[in-house]
Amino acid sequence: MRTASAALVNHLAGEVTTLATCWKLTRTDGTVMGFTDYVTDLVVSGVTYVAATGATPTGIASSNQFSVDNLEVQGILSSAAITEQDIGAGKYDFAAIQCFAVNVSDLTQGIMYYRVGWLGEVTVKNGEFTAELRGLAQKLQQNMGEIFSPSCRATFGDARCKVNLTSYTFTGTVTAVTSQQAFIASGMTQASGYFTGGEVQWLTGANAGLHMEVKSFLNSQFAFVLPMPNAITVGDTFNAIAGCDKTFPTCYTNFNNAVNFRGEPYVPGMDALLTTASTTNSLMEG
Repeated sequence: MRTASAALVNHLAGEVTTLATCWKLTRTDGTVMGFTDYVTDLVVSGVTYVAATGATPTGIASSNQFSVDNLEVQGILSSAAITEQDIGAGKYDFAAIQCFAVNVSDLTQGIMYYRVGWLGEVTVKNGEFTAELRGLAQKLQQNMGEIFSPSCRATFGDARCKVNLTSYTFTGTVTAVTSQQAFIASGMTQASGYFTGGEVQWLTGANAGLHMEVKSFLNSQFAFVLPMPNAITVGDTFNAIAGCDKTFPTCYTNFNNAVNFRGEPYVPGMDALLTTASTTNSLMEG
């Protein structure tokens, strides 16, 4: 149930309203940004909500079930606010969002929340971004436990894996650039596939401080899963972390870490289950 002050409720009950919608965005790095669909900037509780950003919300869908509520915000990219480079760099991943209404004729009446949640998928196409807002019900859709699996469920180098990434991290320098998604570092002479599934963390250059998953590594050439938001140039330096395909042979052979393998490599697969079921059916029919 939405709550509002008595004054705002009375305003909503009137024949004419002067409402504006505001969005307060708080990134994981602590940066706070405010946007509004009103014609001029608004200051609410010390936060400035910038007008004319081109941001428009879709209709809000809610239910009394446990399904995920729906809301999307679309807008034109603005160099002074949200840029395609920042979106590509992941700066808005998991940002907290508050969407609410205010009476622009009397801001002292307070606010009425439409939705509170977190940014989900953010896409960019033809200079326009679309951000999905996920509410509290989204948490109910997440698996809280674990299931048996032949592959490891730990993240390489985390507290459960316990591998010291320092031993598998190498510093390199870009010597040739193919695109924003591929480059060559001739000094990286590790075996083909060594960094596949791993990560590159940029130390210098336009992408300094950013990181990206490695799709493939072959003959000193890196290819990323997604292009970097900024151009890669010769001389840029980086740290490359080895990749792990989460299989037991790799854990045992490459990292000598079988004792911490978080999977069940010998659990029967679907083929074994189907074969067992087929045999059982044949015996019952016979």
